[in-house]
Amino acid sequence: MDIEHLTAAQAAAHANRARQALSAGAAHITPTTIRSWVHRGHLTATGLAADNRSRTYRLADVARAELKTRARALRHISPPAPAGTRQETTAP
Repeated sequence: MDIEHLTAAQAAAHANRARQALSAGAAHITPTTIRSWVHRGHLTATGLAADNRSRTYRLADVARAELKTRARALRHISPPAPAGTRQETTAP
């Protein structure tokens, strides 16, 4: 069975699709986020890309790291208020 390996940019794009769907487009995952996950121990590099510079990550590991960090990331995103429920505040 062939395991797909992704660069940080590819991993970010993959994880971003899941995060965007859950946050209605409010949360983003970038290659910097992927490198942060590595630094924090949520994700481990598995090799080098063809350019011998970029690290690669297993797709399943990226999905696990996204799931592991999802709750914390999404707690900072407040859902938009339903239309017509916005309350106006008056200045004293």
